[in-house]
Amino acid sequence: MAQPPILSLEGMALQQGGKWLFGGPDHEPLDLHIGPRDRLALIGRNGVGKTTLFRMIDGKIETDAGTRKIKPHAKIVLLEQDPDLAWHKTLMEWALDGEHAPQEHEVEAIAGQLGIDMSRETKGASGGEKRRAAIARALAQDPDLLLMDEPTNHLDLGAIDWLESWLERYRGAFVVISHDRTFLKRLTRATIWLDRGNLRRKEVGFGGYEAWEEQVYAEEARAAEKLDAKLKLEAHWLERGVTARRKRNQGRLEKLWQMRAQRASMISAGGTAKLKLATEEEFKSKSVIVAEKVTKAYGDRTIIKPFSLRIQRGDRIGIVGANGAGKTTLLKMLTGELEPDSGTVEIAKTLTGVMIDQQRQLLTADKTVRQVLAEGGDWIDVRGNRKHVQAYLKDFLFDPKIVDMKVAVLSGGERSRLLLAREFAKASNLLVLDEPTNDLDLETLDLLQEVIADYEGTVLIVSHDRDFLDRTVTITLGLDGTGKVDVVAGGYEDWEKKRQKQVVGKTKTEKQADKPSPAPAASKPSKLSYKDQRDYELLPARIEELEAAITRGEAILADPDLYTSDPQKFANVSKGIENARTEKDAAEERWLMLAEQVEAL
Repeated sequence: MAQPPILSLEGMALQQGGKWLFGGPDHEPLDLHIGPRDRLALIGRNGVGKTTLFRMIDGKIETDAGTRKIKPHAKIVLLEQDPDLAWHKTLMEWALDGEHAPQEHEVEAIAGQLGIDMSRETKGASGGEKRRAAIARALAQDPDLLLMDEPTNHLDLGAIDWLESWLERYRGAFVVISHDRTFLKRLTRATIWLDRGNLRRKEVGFGGYEAWEEQVYAEEARAAEKLDAKLKLEAHWLERGVTARRKRNQGRLEKLWQMRAQRASMISAGGTAKLKLATEEEFKSKSVIVAEKVTKAYGDRTIIKPFSLRIQRGDRIGIVGANGAGKTTLLKMLTGELEPDSGTVEIAKTLTGVMIDQQRQLLTADKTVRQVLAEGGDWIDVRGNRKHVQAYLKDFLFDPKIVDMKVAVLSGGERSRLLLAREFAKASNLLVLDEPTNDLDLETLDLLQEVIADYEGTVLIVSHDRDFLDRTVTITLGLDGTGKVDVVAGGYEDWEKKRQKQVVGKTKTEKQADKPSPAPAASKPSKLSYKDQRDYELLPARIEELEAAITRGEAILADPDLYTSDPQKFANVSKGIENARTEKDAAEERWLMLAEQVEAL
């Protein structure tokens, strides 16, 4: 028997700023029911009211109509994106203040696992420290329903892994707003989609969301075409653009695989170039940043051990690692902002960069969008090409009608998107992006992926967003905190696989330490056989085909009625997905093995 919901919102309507956000004459009243073990992803574009909906669920906003019902004694806790700590001296003082104040020892226990000192003063705390403190405060309250607004923002990879593990064991319900696709795919079991004032729900995790979204848009477009309503069709320009963008990005991902394969044959285990695809002169002529045996230490602590890399024009470099591992230090050395203790960094004189950092320089609130982009005019210079400001707004997923709106009325995510639009218009051949995905919605991340893929210059990205790195970078520089920098052709997942192999290899070495040494190996491996070379060239495309097949299968299984209406089809599709995953894993392992052989030649 189904258990009663923890919380229900029925017939909700809310008016803000003179317009109806939910309900009213333009939208259906909002209904939402959250069960005791729900794992819900809340999806929607920046500015549609996701955070407002959270505050309605939490009871912090009084609506214009509707009822809010909560199970007796149920505890709802909101993990806010930007909590106000101003009135508290220390992080612990803030954590112990609230409606459901936790016990201090419970906060300390979680804070210890997250690596945050709760006695730290709130004034000097960094974004990452505040985020860890907020998580410790929320989880220590033992909620029945946990609302999380961008929980992975400002967290490093270790903290994200810890939070994912905690949520997998969590016995209550949660609703999460996040741009972190990997986080959402691993944890959610159903999706609620806030779109143009309407709330839809489907019993499928985030992994099936995009297929569902495109199905809804396609059905709406067909209905509008049948009515021959031009104005209604025009209202869908943004949705159709998002669908088309995803299809284009599939082609870009195939190109990315090719670039990674090419780069793998040019990178040795130490990160130095091996000139297989070009003469030395041609290779050097394309180089824009050359680091030779650079090191950096602060006091007794080594941040970067001797490290070499030749970055070419068009490379997309991802830099990953835990907070404090040296990512920003390495980035600053590669861009010439910081001198290495030893070694050299040569930067091409023609390199002109645009920097977008995680602090995101503030936009003047009383300026209009037109003033921010075009200094009040109708035209904007986009990397040397003149474009109408309203057409450029559409490129960045804005309704052109906002051109004369004040920055102050935009949501935080919309302001971040507007800043990206302004910075990407500048002429440059180097993009430096420090945590670019914070505060962006999923569709803006698709757009950012597209901009990076089409950018003709070189890109350096520091990010904890695993999925974003897998979709954008050709080379990953992985820092493990010891000073060592791994150079891997590929994205985050490729670096993670290399780390796992290193752990396995180290374990085997330790087990064999007391055994007699084997006979010396051949001085140089032979070149790839014809079959190996063919596999090395063709496997990336096959892996893409298998990923597409898995996505199609998951979209079919997203139909909640399939199991009862056609159990044989359900079984066949499930088996097909399982087989495709098995083949994909084997293909990836095979290609990585061949790539290592190529590097050793």
